[in-house]
Amino acid sequence: MTETGSPSKLRRRDYQADAVGPLDGVRVLDLSRLFAGNVLTQVLGDFGAEVVKVEPPAGDTLRGWKTQGVSTHWKIYARNKKSLCLDLRAQRAKDLLLGLVPSAAILVESFRPGVLEDMGFDADALLALNPKLVIVRISGWGQDGPYHQRPGFGTVIEGMSGFAAINGFEDREPVLPPMYLADGVAGLYGASAAMIALREAERPDGRGQVIDLPLYDPLFALLGPQAANYRLTAETRKPTGSRSSNSAPRNAYRCQDGKYVSLSGSTQSMAERIFRAIGRPELIADPRFRTNDDRLKNVTALDAIIGGFIATHDQADLVGLMEQAEVTVGPIYDIAQILDDPHVIDREILADYPDPELGRLPMHHVVPRLQETPGAIRAAAPALGQHNRALLGELGVGPADYDALIAQGVAFEPLTAEVAP
Repeated sequence: MTETGSPSKLRRRDYQADAVGPLDGVRVLDLSRLFAGNVLTQVLGDFGAEVVKVEPPAGDTLRGWKTQGVSTHWKIYARNKKSLCLDLRAQRAKDLLLGLVPSAAILVESFRPGVLEDMGFDADALLALNPKLVIVRISGWGQDGPYHQRPGFGTVIEGMSGFAAINGFEDREPVLPPMYLADGVAGLYGASAAMIALREAERPDGRGQVIDLPLYDPLFALLGPQAANYRLTAETRKPTGSRSSNSAPRNAYRCQDGKYVSLSGSTQSMAERIFRAIGRPELIADPRFRTNDDRLKNVTALDAIIGGFIATHDQADLVGLMEQAEVTVGPIYDIAQILDDPHVIDREILADYPDPELGRLPMHHVVPRLQETPGAIRAAAPALGQHNRALLGELGVGPADYDALIAQGVAFEPLTAEVAP
C-alpha cells in the first residue's frame, strides 16, 4: 500500500466495492434525519447491511451541513448506503415504501413521536407486514413521558442530562460539547440494540419489536454513578476542568513551548512513576499525596508541583521523558497533528477514500476491527435518489411507470450526475 501523496500523508485502505460483510443480506430502511440515525445505520452499513436511505425531495438534513460548499457530514455518514427519494406526503409514495417493508430486517426513524403514526406507518401496521421487523424509533425524550412531544435536539439533551453541569470550570458557565455527543452516543447504543433485537427476531419462534431510543437515556447512562454518589453524599458534582473527580493526578498541563499534554495517574503505581519521573520520589511518602484520596484532597498543590515541572519542558521532550518512565502521558492534538501522527497513518485510522466529487476524501475507517468478519467501505455516499430505479424495480415499477412517478412528483431523480465508484 502506498501513500497518496497528500500533504497529510494519508494512505488509503483497499476500497472494497464487492466486500461481503457479516450483515450481508440484512436490509435496513432508514427514514431518519440528522445525526443519530445516520451514525446507527453507518455502523450497520460498514459491516455489510444494505442501508436504504429514504429521503424527502430536499434530501437528508446532513446534506445541508457543508464546509466550503461540500457536504462532508453526509459524505462520511452516508457511505455504504443507497438513496431512495420519495415524497411521503403522496399516498403512492407511502404505498411504495410499504412495499419494501417485507424485505427489510430493520427500520429506523427519527420523527417526533406520533408522526410515524400520522403517516400511516404505525408499528402495528409495519409488524403486520413483517412480523420479524426491528423498528428503531429515535427521539429526544422517548415515545412516552411528560416531555415526549418536546423537540429533541442533542443540545438540549446535553444540558438536561447532567453533562453540561459537570463540564468546564466551576467559575464559568456550563460547557456544552462542541459536537453531537448525545446523537453519537444514541447512534452507537442504537446499533447494538438493533443487533440484539435482530438476534431475537432470527430465532425460529422470535418476533420483531420496537426499540424506543431517546437521545436522553444513553447519554445519562454514560455519565455513570452520579445519582448514586448524590444519594450517598447529598452533594452535586461540580465541574473540575480537566481534573478527574475520581483520581489524581489527572489534568491538561501547559508545556514550555505553549503546547499542552494530558497526563493521568489513575493507579497508585502510575502516580508513583510520575513522582519519580519529575525527580520528586519523596512525594510517594508525603502524607498529602500518599494515597489517591490524599491526592484528591490536595489536588491543587499536586497540580502545582507537576505543572511546574512540565512547564520547564517543551512538549516533545516532556512526552519522550515520560514515555521512558512508562508514564501515561500524551500530547493534546488538534486535527492537523492527528493527520500527521505516525500511529494514525500506520493503522490507517483516518485515510483517503474515493469520492465522486472530490476525487478522494479523508474519513475514519470501520470501527471496531473484527478479525474474521471485518467491515469495509464499499461505496461513497449516494446522490439523492441515485438508487430509485433499482429499488422500485423490485416492486415491479418499470421504466414507463417510473417516469410517471417522476412526473407526478412522487419520486425524484438524482440532483447531480455523481455516482458511487
